[in-house]
Amino acid sequence: MTIDMRSDTVTKPSAGMRRAIAEAEVGDDVLDGDPTTRRLEERVAELLGKEQALFFPSGTMANQAAIWVLGERGTEIFADETSHIAEREMAGAAALSGVQIRMVVSEGPMMDAASLERAFRPASRFTTRPSLVCLENTHNSGGGRVTPLAGVKAMAEVARRRSCRVHLDGARLWNASAATGTALAEFAAQVDTVMVSFSKGLGAPVGGALAGTTEAIGLAREARARFGGAMRQCGILAAAALYGMETNLPRLAEDHDKATEFAAIVDRAIAASVVPPETNIVMVDLAPGLAAADIVRRAQDAGVLVSQWTPTRIRCVMHLDVSLDDAKRAAELVRTALDEAWRAMGDTSEWPVQTA
Repeated sequence: MTIDMRSDTVTKPSAGMRRAIAEAEVGDDVLDGDPTTRRLEERVAELLGKEQALFFPSGTMANQAAIWVLGERGTEIFADETSHIAEREMAGAAALSGVQIRMVVSEGPMMDAASLERAFRPASRFTTRPSLVCLENTHNSGGGRVTPLAGVKAMAEVARRRSCRVHLDGARLWNASAATGTALAEFAAQVDTVMVSFSKGLGAPVGGALAGTTEAIGLAREARARFGGAMRQCGILAAAALYGMETNLPRLAEDHDKATEFAAIVDRAIAASVVPPETNIVMVDLAPGLAAADIVRRAQDAGVLVSQWTPTRIRCVMHLDVSLDDAKRAAELVRTALDEAWRAMGDTSEWPVQTA
């Protein structure tokens, strides 16, 4: 059996989730509202402590709607240089909202208040006016790292001193909350809008939501329609998201435990350095001379699917369809693939051999 660790988006709907989908009460969400979708939006708004929430086909669309609502055309918005918004949303901010992203470079693994502060230039008639700061929690490219509440608050304060509004890409905010014990609403209280994803960690096949003030969500509804995201009998999708929130949200800490076990085994490979996981994502950096594409191929041949994140880094993600035993077995197979690739290079004298 192949163990798929490419992402927590690869999960299949469980039997219970499929029943919820089949039995969902539906209506035309565009004409007069879909009742299941309304329940989902009310539940998300309640959990995040916001006035309203709006269901979207994807987290990316919800992020882009937030930028359209909060950013101003012809201004710049700030985002971590390796954030999802900057790297993986197809230049949507420029194409859809007419803003440019000012990349924030940090000395650490991801943007913090100090690096954000440095990124702002002195006000001048020669520089582009800033309008929005976009945060990400957990940070995907950072290896699922969590920005704690104090860090989110500090960055929001920097933004507001510069008269910028703040959006939080919280696709995996569920994981940040599970890892820290900080309530979702406490994170969300620091920002103007927040996006959460139902297909990451919660096992739903599709969907995200954007939460904020009544005014912001009203404008986001316009953006969703403009982007082609208005849906009809979307209760069949909302039912899956509701099931995921009720059933799978409480178990996310299990994925974090699996990541810790997986990392400990892989870290014993001869020529790999594992980024200690804080949530469900494990990043593995390769020794000089090893190629991520080769490791991905070797792992696949052994029955484990992992992602090439950079030419020298692979990503492995724990989720509800991978058991603890699966995680341990996959770790041994990935470790073997790393060791075999290292030995195949021949001269390996430049990398310290780990004996633990």
